[in-house]
Amino acid sequence: MTDTRSDRTLSSRGFSSSLTGPTDDGARLVDTTMLYAPRSGGVRRYLSSKRAWFAANRPAVRHTLVVPGARDSYDGRGRVSIYAAPLPFGAGYRWPMVKAAWMERLIRQRPDIIEAGDPYTPGLAALRAGDALGVPVVGFCHTDLGRLAALHIGEWAEKPVQKRWAAVYRQFDQAVAPSRFIAGRLIEAGVQNAIGLPLGVDTELFKPSRGDRDALRRRLGVSPDERLLVFAGRPAREKKLEVLVGAVERLGHTYKLLFVGAGGGAPVSDRAIALDYVRDPVELAGVLASCDAFVHANDSEAFGLVVLEAMACGLPIVGVAAGGVGETVDDEVGQLAARSEPAAFAEAIEALFARDPAAIGAAARRRAVERHGWDVVFRQLCGIYAGLTGLRAFGPLAALRDH
Repeated sequence: MTDTRSDRTLSSRGFSSSLTGPTDDGARLVDTTMLYAPRSGGVRRYLSSKRAWFAANRPAVRHTLVVPGARDSYDGRGRVSIYAAPLPFGAGYRWPMVKAAWMERLIRQRPDIIEAGDPYTPGLAALRAGDALGVPVVGFCHTDLGRLAALHIGEWAEKPVQKRWAAVYRQFDQAVAPSRFIAGRLIEAGVQNAIGLPLGVDTELFKPSRGDRDALRRRLGVSPDERLLVFAGRPAREKKLEVLVGAVERLGHTYKLLFVGAGGGAPVSDRAIALDYVRDPVELAGVLASCDAFVHANDSEAFGLVVLEAMACGLPIVGVAAGGVGETVDDEVGQLAARSEPAAFAEAIEALFARDPAAIGAAARRRAVERHGWDVVFRQLCGIYAGLTGLRAFGPLAALRDH
């Protein structure tokens, strides 16, 4: 995973840290990651929202996305695909192997700045491309690899994987994480410049008016007096879907649990219903807004973008008091379980519905609108890009007109 180069520094590469630097009013931004697949979740939605925001708010920035695909191709709209072999049982994800080929494709885009969304082949290729071009590279850390290694391999694997993970992120000119939790994990591992930049949500797309509670219950065969809990996401081990099922089975006939995107990978229970991946975000918003509460048992989630989407749809949240979800959710917008295990989660669900879930859901919607719009996130990200490149194109439109 680690690269053989020494740590990168801004001073040794000669980047400008002032908007009074280069005078070119245009800029080329390239995003690259392997965490992009037909059924991927938060990273894909982050990149899609980013592309749309830049097109509307920073038209002088040309944005290109370089991701794995079934063949080498260009879609004519700024997305470059590089062939990579599919991962077995990987839900459409692909694993790029040839770092040199990926680096060459990045160099061909002639970027002014690169953002890498992983520490794997694309991230390492981005670092090499940045060196070759003399441009800064931002590392956006969407995943806590140490925690994942502990979960999937064993506790013994966490420290060595975390060490290699940090060694890569120290080489980026700026490390960015989607929560203070992950930024803190990076800093603990030695990535001293890591900053937390919580993700956002499209509050016009995800909103309560998308919902039709009665229609969804008829479709699913859920009675009107049952409380319908929902989780949306892949059936990955770290999502701890079995905790959600165990909690609902403890609660009994009053509750039903809906898995969106889990398909045949969801735990089997007569209290649970599983739907396949919902590609259309409008349809996803409609499903979320038609439920009674959103539940999320992952206690090491980097951020949990779908939690914000559920909040924007007016749902109260039940999560665990840990990780990125514990950072986003408090008593005003939901209920937190002390631990990610069925009994504690069942208690948190009961505690939520003993309060006023409708009022809590309304508060969740308000918070999503007031604090978590994408505009706030991407303006801050543009500030990082401007500081690294000195390019005015990343500044507000008014600054460009005045120049």
